[in-house]
Amino acid sequence: QVLLKESGGGLVQAGASLRLSCAASGRTFRNYFMGWFRQAPGKEREFVAAINWTGDSTYYTDSVKGRFTISRDNAKNMVYLQMNSLKPEDTALYYCAADSLPRAYTKSASYDSWGQGTQVTVSS
Repeated sequence: QVLLKESGGGLVQAGASLRLSCAASGRTFRNYFMGWFRQAPGKEREFVAAINWTGDSTYYTDSVKGRFTISRDNAKNMVYLQMNSLKPEDTALYYCAADSLPRAYTKSASYDSWGQGTQVTVSS
């Protein structure tokens, strides 16, 4: 497993932007497919975005397409989630996840490494 730590969350107004960061350590970062998930109170953890090992393929859930951008820097062992035009429904605890070869990148069970999460709260 790889160790993950998220940062960058906060309280913002609707329409604002935030950039989440996830620092990885302990294993060769470029060998890991990376994902971002989120969990709102009373709801299941849901897929937000994912990026492949080299960063040339990205994937998004429909509700964030055109607003969020996932990226990675393998030299720095970092993955990012740029979130623009935030909405109150984006409020959640955001998690970074990693797996060397996820069977289904939209499923949380496919990832074997998780961070502790960073809270994003969007006020209306």
